[in-house]
Amino acid sequence: MATHITEDCINCGACEPECPNEAISEGDDIYVIDPDRCTECVGFHDYEACQAVCPVECCLPDPNRPETEEQLYERAKKLHPEKEWPPLEELPANLSRFRKQS
Repeated sequence: MATHITEDCINCGACEPECPNEAISEGDDIYVIDPDRCTECVGFHDYEACQAVCPVECCLPDPNRPETEEQLYERAKKLHPEKEWPPLEELPANLSRFRKQS
């Protein structure tokens, strides 16, 4: 699922510089996330960076856009062709929340 920002956003801007894909921008009243650029930080972190810094915890997975780790990883690779990417099956646990141990 791409992440989205709920109406609880206080427009503080803490999330924008944290996004490795430049998917977050300032909207009219709240910040917004471009779902075509959001990878839920797969390939970069084992957490969603925007949610980690959000003081009101309004950066949440969008239930209307369910996506797999593979889909998100492929998007990250397309957005960052300059980066060397391991095969998905070799992706370290610290680079995907899908690989966290419960």
